[in-house]
Amino acid sequence: MEITQRNLSFAVESGHATSKFDDDGRVKRTGTVASASAHIITAVIGSGVLSLAWAMAQLGWIAGIAAMLIFSLITLFTSSLLADSYRSPDPVTGRRNYSYIEAVKNNLGGIKYKLCGVAQYTNLVGITIGYTITSAISMAAVKRSHCLHKNGHDAGCHTSNNPYMIIFGVIQIVISQIPNFQDLAGLSYVAAVMSFSYACIGIGLSIARIADGKAGKTSIIGVSAGVDVTISQKVWNCLQAIGNIAFAYSYSNILIEIQDTLKSSPPENLVMKRAAAIGVLVTTCFYFLCGVLGYAAFGNRAPGNFLTGFGFYEPYWLIDIANICIIIHLVGAYQVFSQPLHQNAEKWFISRCGTGHFIVQEHQIVIPFVGIYNVSFLRLIWRTTYVICTSVIAMMFPVFNSVLGLIGAAAFWPMTVYLPIEMHISQAKIRSFSLLWIWLKILCWACLIVSLVAGAACIQGIISELKHYQPFKSVS
Repeated sequence: MEITQRNLSFAVESGHATSKFDDDGRVKRTGTVASASAHIITAVIGSGVLSLAWAMAQLGWIAGIAAMLIFSLITLFTSSLLADSYRSPDPVTGRRNYSYIEAVKNNLGGIKYKLCGVAQYTNLVGITIGYTITSAISMAAVKRSHCLHKNGHDAGCHTSNNPYMIIFGVIQIVISQIPNFQDLAGLSYVAAVMSFSYACIGIGLSIARIADGKAGKTSIIGVSAGVDVTISQKVWNCLQAIGNIAFAYSYSNILIEIQDTLKSSPPENLVMKRAAAIGVLVTTCFYFLCGVLGYAAFGNRAPGNFLTGFGFYEPYWLIDIANICIIIHLVGAYQVFSQPLHQNAEKWFISRCGTGHFIVQEHQIVIPFVGIYNVSFLRLIWRTTYVICTSVIAMMFPVFNSVLGLIGAAAFWPMTVYLPIEMHISQAKIRSFSLLWIWLKILCWACLIVSLVAGAACIQGIISELKHYQPFKSVS
């Protein structure tokens, strides 16, 4: 509050309130539909797209396509509700909420506010751990593809993932010094281009495999119980696949933070709804292409990660490009998902120590060929520690498919469905037991059941995979 008042006072005194600051004294926002859409695409088209062919193989043609369509519609609907919660009590003229947790606090309060904090921050940490695992697998895949090309496809060419997790962590320590979402737009544009690139390469390779007559066996129900897998494995894998698809559409936990970068005119909720529609539509098109064509190419034997599971071996250089695109994209996506956590942690520290503390203040340093850069010791220490912790946890539990599914299942219900619906009911003052209220509650409970069973399946998968795993000895 002291920072806000000081900034506002300075702006008014210098006569530049309208050019440098918003009406609440914060730095003027410059975000547009394009930048918000880029943030959304960067957040949504992530490592989840790589497991969609496997998810389709578990569910089959009908259930797989239906699951992707249903989750996309639910995400789009609840994103629209959440966009109206950015300002409260009125979605256009009300007071701004700068974060998801603040929106929940001002609209709902109480235990729901605490639930949001636990769900959001746990999910954000989980996603960044998942992205560390995925990036390391892609880095190792580049090395393996050269080895397999040179020594033959039957060669093992196995390599440890740990060095690559460390490399990714070092990169993140440097990139994480970007202060806030407002400064991430350029990185998000690059990451969005990379996500399109590797998705298109995967689609192209799938089409080529189908055209060569090497397509795998597919079916309406997917993997056959009692033939390919046992009945219990079929059930668990189907539920885990649902969790993977839910994770593939996960971005609601940072929607408010993205919306807080938008210009105040036109109204942020309208711009955000347009950006969400564009983001979800583009994402769904790519997901359908990757999931459907990936399943058509590999059939019921689709790998868990169809670019690093070596469903494709040649041309090795193109697969290398795809994996490099994945790595670059995940560098940006990691930052998009970690920024809300960083900003809230630093805000809490500043509230305890005050703005005058040495560790909080910005210090200018000169970087050769770059220029003057502001460094905060708080930002440097906290974010470096965070990256190190997520990297160590990733090295301990690198279980790709099950981790993705568990993250998706854990976050989908509270962050994507329950809290947006509850805030909409409160903000719109929807009468209890009215037709709309009943419909929203049915949607909420149905999604809770899906999240619980998918989460249970993913936990079972993690336990099963960890039986044969030793910590810090992850191998691709």
